[in-house]
Order: sequence, then structure tokens, then C-alpha cells
Amino acid sequence: MHRIQGMGKKTGIILVLFTLHLLISFALSEYYSETRPFSPKQQVVTNLHFFFHDTLSGPDPSAVLIAKPHLTGEDSSSPTPFGSLLAIDDPLTLGPDPKSEQIGNARGMYVSSGKHVPTLTMYVDFGFTSGLFNGSSFTVFSRNTITEKERELAVVGGRGRFRMATGVAQLNTYSVNLINGDAVVEYNVTLYHY
Repeated sequence: MHRIQGMGKKTGIILVLFTLHLLISFALSEYYSETRPFSPKQQVVTNLHFFFHDTLSGPDPSAVLIAKPHLTGEDSSSPTPFGSLLAIDDPLTLGPDPKSEQIGNARGMYVSSGKHVPTLTMYVDFGFTSGLFNGSSFTVFSRNTITEKERELAVVGGRGRFRMATGVAQLNTYSVNLINGDAVVEYNVTLYHY
């Protein structure tokens, strides 16, 4: 065995044994550490009620067309024909009147995804800017047939108080303008979150 320069044989052996001891101690501590029990928070159920104002027309629309397909021979009378993609920043209010107290915004996009039945596929974050849930939001990613007066959307997450939320949003079309596509939709949302 070669001597380590400047060290005696005993000192070298002690250094090697000490290093092995440290390595073994470290390895054992990784695999045999004390575990802590997982204590999940209690699940909370929150019910929300508000109105969503989707405005496609006028000087200050809250939904704008990003892409529209070029469909030859198709009916172009619809403001959002099949394949249209819209970005939205729609106000959320306490009442159906657009002048009602605004409590937040719905931001995201939707695509007209039904060729023969008017259907929207939505990916939208409903964020609250006042009240008890200020700074919190929930997200939907779902498809719904817009000709049905009552329909549902799946809640797939959120942030703030609604982080990791699941649930369902029940929609009821309060009013719709068939010419320009403007709509007011009542939302009753049940959220399950921690």
C-alpha cells in the first residue's frame, strides 16, 4: 500500500474509515429517515352565483375573433361559425344588468366546435377582483351546446382559495342576441377545494 504523502499509515487508515463511516451514515439516513404522517386539509365546498357578459359587438367588445375559417358555400350569417376562435375578457357581475357590480373577469378562449349543432369548447379562468374571493379564480375546460338554455361546464383547477378545485358550473342563458352573438349567462358554480 502506498503512503499518503505527509501522513502516517495509521492516520491514512483512520481517514479512510472515517470517510466510509460518513458515506454509510449518509446513505442510511436517506433510506431510513423518520416519516411524518400526511394530514390532508379538510375539503371545502363553495357555491358561487354570478353573471357572465359576453359581448361580441359594439365599440368595446369583451370577446374578439382571433381566427375565422374560410368556408365556401357555408352559411356565414352566424357571428361565430364552425371553427371560429375567440379570446375573451368578459366581465362577471352580481346581476344580469351590465351595470351591476362587477366582481371579476372571465379570461381565456373558446372555439366554435360544432359543425351542425352550435357548440363551444371553452378554456376560461374566472378570476375574482373583489369581495371574499378577491385574488382567487377557478378554471373550466369543457364543451357545451349553446342552443340548450341550461348546460354544464367542468371545473378543472384554480388559484388562491380555489387552488386545485374541481366541480361543476351550471349555466343558464339569461339573454342572447341571435344577430350579433352577445349573451348574458347566469352561472351557479359548486367548487370542491382545500
